[in-house]
Amino acid sequence: MTTPTTRVPPIEITGPLGWLVKTMSRRLMGEVPESAGVLWHHPAVFKDLMGLGRRSEKWGKLDANLSTYASMAAAAEVGCSFCLDLHYFMTRHKGLDEAKAREVPRWRTSDVFTPIERRVMEYAEAMCRTPVAVTDELSAALLDELGPAALVELTTKVGLMNATARSNIALGIRSQEFSASCGLPPLTARQAVSPATTRADDAVHPVAG
Repeated sequence: MTTPTTRVPPIEITGPLGWLVKTMSRRLMGEVPESAGVLWHHPAVFKDLMGLGRRSEKWGKLDANLSTYASMAAAAEVGCSFCLDLHYFMTRHKGLDEAKAREVPRWRTSDVFTPIERRVMEYAEAMCRTPVAVTDELSAALLDELGPAALVELTTKVGLMNATARSNIALGIRSQEFSASCGLPPLTARQAVSPATTRADDAVHPVAG
């Protein structure tokens, strides 16, 4: 397994909470992620971020597969290899669709996704752009298909992923290849998409119709 070099050096995770963090990490992932040691410089930040992440998993208004695809699409758009790999790895732990999750980085040209799955990933990508590129048409389509509660949950989860992904990149936190360690096939390569390519793809795979 690779050992990324972070911009803030990780430290030993100590204390009663640290013991719990290390125990749960090893149980779930087989090891303690280097990112935990980076954030442990400020345990209150670590605790609050992890707590929010755990609570967000219980919101339950958005289909779990859609939530994963959205989070992975957001991570891919921002360029966070740690987030992308971790969410792919977690599909096995959660019993989700691993084969589809593997295709998320090239969802625009893949034929495995349904129209609503494609709209959710388009929404996630649009939210992570600067300026935000969500359109009224896309939002209205998702509101009709998902309902207001699920759309609010989708938006919030993508917002959280955007913040997490950008923080990881700034701190130099990179993939630790958790998915490879449990035997998942490699993620597909993300294809650069220009505005012209996006329009051409949408003509073949409409995302708002």
